[in-house]
Amino acid sequence: MPITYLSLGSNIGDRAANLREAVTRLSDLGEIKVVSSTYETEPVEFTEQPWFLNCVVELQTGLSPSQLLDGILEIEKHMGRFRQQSKGPRNIDLDILLYGDQVLNSQGLTIPHPAMHQRRFVLEPLAEIAPEAWHPLNKRSVRELLHALPPGQSVRKIATLN
Repeated sequence: MPITYLSLGSNIGDRAANLREAVTRLSDLGEIKVVSSTYETEPVEFTEQPWFLNCVVELQTGLSPSQLLDGILEIEKHMGRFRQQSKGPRNIDLDILLYGDQVLNSQGLTIPHPAMHQRRFVLEPLAEIAPEAWHPLNKRSVRELLHALPPGQSVRKIATLN
């Protein structure tokens, strides 16, 4: 079963509780191997919104990438996520970062996540739990991708989800 890495984020409601609930629900899609610490991060692109709490989960799953996507979209739906504004405030956001060493570019699903190598809020928690995970397109480890980022976005480790 492939190892997948998922990014979780929340910036409205009880952000930590939202992340905990999402992790619990993700266990229905496979075996959760590791959960990173929680990081408080400033929003990117659409910056006029509350700061996020983010973490990354390592999930071992027997689901195909499209089945996994369907499962995480169902979790977002059950948790009350409404897609009212692109990149806008949300109680939960779940993204597939890596799915083994697969590369996939289809309607609605791109693996590896197309912007993960540019996002400190993704790379910091991912590097915490999987620094040697390999980006199959960039041919670099997560640690290398993180070190290659220019200074910028504020990301602050705050706690574990427990």
